[in-house]
Amino acid sequence: MASLGHQVVAVDVNPQKVELFKTGVVPFFEPGLAELLGTAKTQSNLTFTTDYSDAAACDIHFLCIGTPQTENGLQADLSALESAFHSVIEIAHAGSLIVGKSTVPVGTAERFSTVLAERKPSVTLNWNPEFLREGHAITDTLRPNRIVIGTNTTNGGAKLENFYKEVSPEAPIFVTNFSTAELVKVAANAFLATKISFINAMSEVADATGADVALLADAIGADDRIGRKFLGSGIGFGGGCLPKDIRAFLARADELGLADSLNFLREFDLINQRARTRAVAVALRELGDPKGKKVAVLGAAFKPDRDDVRDSPALEIAATLHALGALVVVHDPRALESAAAKTPDLKYSSSIEETLAHADLTMHLTEWNEYRALDPALMKKLVNVPTIFDGRNVLDVSKWQSAGWKLLALGRTL
Repeated sequence: MASLGHQVVAVDVNPQKVELFKTGVVPFFEPGLAELLGTAKTQSNLTFTTDYSDAAACDIHFLCIGTPQTENGLQADLSALESAFHSVIEIAHAGSLIVGKSTVPVGTAERFSTVLAERKPSVTLNWNPEFLREGHAITDTLRPNRIVIGTNTTNGGAKLENFYKEVSPEAPIFVTNFSTAELVKVAANAFLATKISFINAMSEVADATGADVALLADAIGADDRIGRKFLGSGIGFGGGCLPKDIRAFLARADELGLADSLNFLREFDLINQRARTRAVAVALRELGDPKGKKVAVLGAAFKPDRDDVRDSPALEIAATLHALGALVVVHDPRALESAAAKTPDLKYSSSIEETLAHADLTMHLTEWNEYRALDPALMKKLVNVPTIFDGRNVLDVSKWQSAGWKLLALGRTL
């Protein structure tokens, strides 16, 4: 928003993070963000602070607060969001707009609206879920494929709608009630999780029957009613959105007495978790006794172009093999620091060559472009055993096999 000419005040309760931003350092990796933050136009229009009162003059207050899974249940933890909401109410001026961006259980916005009407009726609430893909956040912000605005009054979304028409004039805008806006985000994530889990269920069938799940995905994806996107089989999804969002959706369905309506998501969550277990089983079949065997793991982030290791399948698989006695070395182009903070017992290396040196098994677990570009002939010279498990089914099979590698995968006999 600052790069587009708006005056932006960014508030965070973490003073260390704020200080980093003030010096132009982005404390996480998002392609292009550091460069965008460093432009003169952005710097002149953007202020970072820990003091909510610095945002008192703002006309629109966006609440961009994480809603992680609670520690002891499936529900979303709304405590940080609620704290920020109450803090913004205190400083918001009459006629301003509070906009919820967070992924929340259906009914949250209506509850917030009731609180706002009691404490500051001159301020309006909209719910405007974000659809940013990690690794594509800048593009998705500047050129969104849709904008959803939830409101509980007839013209309550007009101010935000006009704002977005200036920011993204080509994007379709859907003005809905609160419940629909909240449901759009969780339903979208549930559908994406469904496609991924479906193809991984087919992977289990393929393993039992000798079918090839990658060719299966290509064939059914050629049907434009199905589409090939999100039919990439492998070790499953992770991150800070899909896993926790489908679990929070399940929890909310239970509260609404609709558990039967979403039971399929419960099974898909289990399929996703089983993919990790199946990957470990493949490794153990190949290694035999894992004690003392070196396993080179390529990838720690839950997806490429990020340093995010939240619920990362790659990191969980690496940690499991380590716990079973394997000598695991993990490489990742961006996520080594965050991975080491989350799972400090593993060994990490910034060198692919060091990671692969004398490996008895190589496991490709995050589909970074750097790994697809590797020369398998050169890599073969580094390892003890030229066997690679492709946990994402994206490596060029003929290229690796021609170089003398044995390839392993879920749902395929290579």
